[in-house]
Amino acid sequence: MELTLQQLKAYDGSSASKPIYVAIRGKIYDVTTGRNFYGPGGDYRVFAGKDASRALAKMSKDESDVVPDLDGLSEKEIGVLDDWERKFQAKYPIVGSVTGI
Repeated sequence: MELTLQQLKAYDGSSASKPIYVAIRGKIYDVTTGRNFYGPGGDYRVFAGKDASRALAKMSKDESDVVPDLDGLSEKEIGVLDDWERKFQAKYPIVGSVTGI
């Protein structure tokens, strides 16, 4: 499955009948099993329906950081993102990719 960033927004957890997706480096993960974290009221809801690469690298929940752009990140931040990506790969299935980024 391929989705644009705009289409990905439909999977933000606001509809109980749809899965919740979070993308990292353009790979879309189905995080529905983590609904308590990524769904409405969850600590990481800001990432749902978006590519959260920059925010995860910066350990930020700031809405302005929840974008796929990695420009200007430090080596340490890229390492943090690598760690997050490994955690997601171990815990959640990859269901597609984001196009146009």
